[in-house]
Amino acid sequence: MKTFSAKAHEVERKWYVIDAEDKVLGQVAVEAATLLRGKHKPIFTAHVDTGDYVIITNAEKVVLTGNKENEKIYTHYTGYVGNQKVETPSKVRARRPELLLERAVRGMIPHNKLGDAIYKKLKVVVGPEHGHEAQQPETYEIG
Repeated sequence: MKTFSAKAHEVERKWYVIDAEDKVLGQVAVEAATLLRGKHKPIFTAHVDTGDYVIITNAEKVVLTGNKENEKIYTHYTGYVGNQKVETPSKVRARRPELLLERAVRGMIPHNKLGDAIYKKLKVVVGPEHGHEAQQPETYEIG
């Protein structure tokens, strides 16, 4: 008996829509990362991109539990001396709300070339309209 290994050109990809309205940030990110990576499929192979496309709508309405909205810190270093930027989720939400979900999902996928390819299949939009109706995406409910 031989071990099955998926081939990249044999993978069938679907499109899913996740509505993030009044959902917890981490729960939405976990489900999106699972779909993007392909871990929900029986043909999952760790070194091959077997995942699906994911569209997350209503990114501005995602919820953070506890006091994370004001106490959590996102740190970014520009590369210049003394230019360490620090932001709270409330400031990020005011500036660019889709960034909250993009950062959360990015942290849950591999940090290599495979992860870059997986991350490109994530589409995060503000509001309920996503512009990918031609792909006939399925609604994915977070339980």
